[in-house]
Parts: sequence; C-alpha cells; structure tokens
Amino acid sequence: MELGTTDQKAAKKFYMDLFGWTVDDAPMGPDEFYSMFKLDGQDAAAAYTLRKDQLEHKVPPHWMIYIATDNVDDSARRVSELGGTVIAPPFDVMDVGRMAVVQDPTRATFCLWQATKPREAGARNSDGAFCWADLNTPDVARASEFYTKLFGWKLEKDEKDPSGYLHIKNGDDYIGGIPPAEHSNPNVPPHWLLYFETSNCDKSVERAKQDGAKVLFGPVSMENVGRFAVLADPQGAAFSVFQSARKAKVA
Repeated sequence: MELGTTDQKAAKKFYMDLFGWTVDDAPMGPDEFYSMFKLDGQDAAAAYTLRKDQLEHKVPPHWMIYIATDNVDDSARRVSELGGTVIAPPFDVMDVGRMAVVQDPTRATFCLWQATKPREAGARNSDGAFCWADLNTPDVARASEFYTKLFGWKLEKDEKDPSGYLHIKNGDDYIGGIPPAEHSNPNVPPHWLLYFETSNCDKSVERAKQDGAKVLFGPVSMENVGRFAVLADPQGAAFSVFQSARKAKVA
C-alpha cells in the first residue's frame, strides 16, 4: 500500500496520529524521501510526494495497491492481452524488487510487484493494519474476468447477501471484494479502496476529522460483518477504516 501525496510531512503526521504508525525515511534525492510506515516493527504502508509530471497530469493524492506476482514482466504482458493498459512498463526498484503500473480494462489503476529479496509479511490483524480492498468499478463482469484470468482469483457471492457483492478469494484467503456497480459513484473514476483495521470505527473517524480529514461515507454498520467509514485525508487521498463485528463483540 503506497500513498502519493502533495504534503508528505503533513500526511505522515496525520497517519501516525490516526493509526499509531512510526516512520522510517529513506533519501530518494535532494530533499526527497520515501517514507515507510511501520506498525509494531512491521511494514504497514509507504508514502512519497507526487512528482511534478504526475501533478501536471492532474494525478490527485491517492492510495495505491500493490499486487504480488512471481513474474512482473509476464504479468504486465498478460495485462495487455486481457484488455488492460500498461501505464509504466516493468522496471527495477533498486535491488528491492521489480514493478509495473497498470490499469484493468475498466480503468482502475494498481501496481504489479515482484520482490527480489525475501521479506517478512507486513503488519496484519491489529489496529492500523491493512485488512481489505474493494474494487469499485462500473463493469463488474469485465473486471471479474480480467482479475480471475490474471491472478487466478475466485470471486464468490454470499448466499445470505442479496446485494450481489463479490468476495475475492486468493488461494484460501479472502482478500477483498467488488461491490455491485450500482453502489459506485458514477462521478468517481474506477479505483481500488483500501481498508485499515480499527477497534473503534467511530472513535477513529472523530480523530481523523479533528486532524483535518473529511468523511465521505458512514460510519455505517453491516450485520455480522462490522462497521466502516470512507474518509479523505487532509490532502484528499481516500481510504476506509473498518471495525470487525468480532472486535465489536469483544469490546
């Protein structure tokens, strides 16, 4: 998970306060740093300042999702074959890995990532950790076909859920979902929305608001699932906070 922002210093302060993250800054050039967010010593996310060329192309502050692959070059080729678009062809990221920036056929952007070195799993199952991702798209069928063929994901409906929400299953793990097209805002481009865990959704929303965030949706509860809200940080990058029903019962 990577944040592209217009004010890296302010964004670091916001997320450190909201999620309890710490930050390791790595120099990228004159007065430039790549920020690694840490949670309990494990990688939680990253951040950088949007480049001049991105701003010229009116790229807004945003959260980007990285999806792992064993072979970035092969996956990028497959993206094109399956009707997607390769925005930035595969390139090496120092000695850490190899990546590409791509769009699915419905124009939702994500990154392909192939790690060069073995690394520990990132932060999971604690407040401030990434826990889910939703693909918001007006063409669910086209997107479903693309990701199924590209990554081998399975898309499943819950028989008890009449909404038609699709759960994304990678191997044995449920990692995200695709809401019905009618749930998507037609004025918002297709995108991946990241969810971060919290023990108290309402408290997290209030803290975010106090620090300059805007509430775009919620908080709302889903029976036997949890409570969530969609926020925009002070620079405008959208994300969600999610409190599972399990944590609510414990609380």
